[in-house]
Amino acid sequence: METYLESLAAASPTPGGGSAAAFVAAAGAALVAMVARIVRDAPKYAPQREAAAAIVEKADKLRVRALAARLEDEAAYAAVVAALSLPKASGEEKAVRTAALQAALTGAAAAPLDAAEIAKLVAVLADRAVSLGNANLIADLGTAAEFAQAALNSAAYNVRGNHTYMKDRVVIAQQERELVRLERETTQLVKRVRFEVSHAFATA
Repeated sequence: METYLESLAAASPTPGGGSAAAFVAAAGAALVAMVARIVRDAPKYAPQREAAAAIVEKADKLRVRALAARLEDEAAYAAVVAALSLPKASGEEKAVRTAALQAALTGAAAAPLDAAEIAKLVAVLADRAVSLGNANLIADLGTAAEFAQAALNSAAYNVRGNHTYMKDRVVIAQQERELVRLERETTQLVKRVRFEVSHAFATA
């Protein structure tokens, strides 16, 4: 983790915000997995064991997917940087550079959009894990949900940031529709988890 944060702090455009968003989503998935594992392995919660085990499996897969998305985002933006470095002295070179840049930007917008989808799925699992009933770990699920919301918001910035340089209005519109859906669904899920956390604290 320290190595990654050093890279994030370096004077280089990659890794950047999209990569960090995926990393935060991975942390949220890890917290959900932790809570579900504790419930799964505790005799006190035997009735919830099957549900907890299912959440563990899904959360572990999401964590792996999020970490892969982090690398994909870094590669996608590296392609943008590479396209920007192409020569542009002649009209032909400018055309090649523009085509390469637009293709790279489309990929650079798609990568954080995938991270946004992962973030939403982390929120789904955090919401589901609340029903496992371990009040002692409710703060961890609240944290996981907030990580999901932060990852979603951060990914959205990076999707829309790339949109400002893209020319394909059809792709922009498609990605924007998907992003708005993910924002709406994630916000609803996180609000539910926040309510459950507040209720648990109030009734402790």
